[in-house]
Amino acid sequence: MLELFRKYLSLRPPHVKHKRLFCTTKQENPVGKNTMGKIPSVVASYLKLPDVACYTGHCLRRSSATLLADAGVDITTIKRHAGWKSTTVAEGYVENSIENKTKIANQVLVGTTTSAITKTVNVSESNIPSNINFENCTNVTFNINVNK
Repeated sequence: MLELFRKYLSLRPPHVKHKRLFCTTKQENPVGKNTMGKIPSVVASYLKLPDVACYTGHCLRRSSATLLADAGVDITTIKRHAGWKSTTVAEGYVENSIENKTKIANQVLVGTTTSAITKTVNVSESNIPSNINFENCTNVTFNINVNK
């Protein structure tokens, strides 16, 4: 990513006076939020997608929030990234992407589920086991009940 960023910077004309990252190619003016907001509809038009007007600047917010969520980023970081204060609003921007649906489907097919196994062991002072081995365990909870 850093290499791509440096390549982009090397293409900028040296006499550009503003410090914004993006600028227009014709006049070297800074690209503002209104121009950025039109990019999704321009791309949709170029790709000949239906309902071009539905592709707005919010598509960029929704896409970035979804990509971050799919990458495992926590909701607090997503809220900071987009400037949202409400968790509900942030969660509303996160789409249930194909990648996320595929992960869930794979978990179901592989059988990664939560199940409870109960084992009751009666132990007296004379037969306390010296060790108990657990292998291939994750998210294990032990409940120890002592009856006197």
